[in-house]
Amino acid sequence: MLKLENPRQRLIAMAILAVVMLILPFVLTGSFESGKSWIRTIDFALLYIMLALGLNIVVGYAGLLDLGYIAFYAVGAYLYAILNSPHLAAVLPAWLIYPSFPVMILLAGLVAGLFGVLLGSPTLKLRGDYLAIVTLGFGEIIRIFMNNLDRPINITNGPQGINNIKSIHVGPYDFGRPIEFLGLTFEKVHLYYYLILAFCLLIIFVSMRLQNSRIGRAWVAIREDEIAANAMGINTRNIKLLAFAMGASFGGVSGALFASFQGFVSPESFVLMESIMVLCMVVLGGMGHIPGVILGAIIVSITPEILRDVINPLQQAIVGRRVVDPENLRMLIFGLAMIVIMLLRPEGLWPSQRRKAEFHEKDEEAKA
Repeated sequence: MLKLENPRQRLIAMAILAVVMLILPFVLTGSFESGKSWIRTIDFALLYIMLALGLNIVVGYAGLLDLGYIAFYAVGAYLYAILNSPHLAAVLPAWLIYPSFPVMILLAGLVAGLFGVLLGSPTLKLRGDYLAIVTLGFGEIIRIFMNNLDRPINITNGPQGINNIKSIHVGPYDFGRPIEFLGLTFEKVHLYYYLILAFCLLIIFVSMRLQNSRIGRAWVAIREDEIAANAMGINTRNIKLLAFAMGASFGGVSGALFASFQGFVSPESFVLMESIMVLCMVVLGGMGHIPGVILGAIIVSITPEILRDVINPLQQAIVGRRVVDPENLRMLIFGLAMIVIMLLRPEGLWPSQRRKAEFHEKDEEAKA
């Protein structure tokens, strides 16, 4: 990967990237007939970046394998949906219905963080496969609860989901409707793009600060050798719980943004496959390395959508008809690509120098 050691080069690269990100929605809208659908895809890619960075705290920093991470995404989404829709408006207190946007985001992060602590507490002594099974079960429990909490009291509306979810309001602006500004018309997908991008940048900043803090170093110490970390005076119990809570809070915030953007939530959005996809983003990009995780999230979330648009025309050109369902074929290609990459580059596409050295330690010893 390209290294920019000169501060001036980094500043120029960041300025170019900022300009590209600011104009990207309008470039896509003006260049493609399906521009809005591509902006929507990028909006979801940004949400996946937030999820991947949250899981990276648990898996990449602390070394705790979590297969139920999507449960925190569901908690944030359903919390936003319940408090910002007419579904329970008749039974909830008036002061709790339609809270302001900052309060809602803060509440989603705190409640999801609490669920992270609830998951982490009984798993403190588990590692590896055992921890993976417990977290997988937790994720499925949350999804099944959301699917069945429509009786005897209808809280989540069961498999039908919750609709008519209110979009985000910031002051007088409703993000669910087009807004005219400086002679430009910002559609809903544009508005949510900039909003989700802002939260994505905030989470990247927080992740970078955590990585270089005492807490981040404590997480890495637990990942490398928990017994040695405990012997050095690190409170492994509290540090592990903090990793679960912090990662879960990122998932809760992204879930609230997802619910407001989608306007509808149902249990089908939070299946096990979603957790596996987020884990693939972290592992593929490079565990514990923020740029690598971002790269992995972009590749895993956008590549299948590109394949979706390519597979049908390709089959028509080669065979003259559709032979294989595009959904099945794109997942087959995606799965094969993941296998090849993991065999040839197990440390990830953009690993940290430390992790890269760990994977190639034997090769260096053989050369010596």
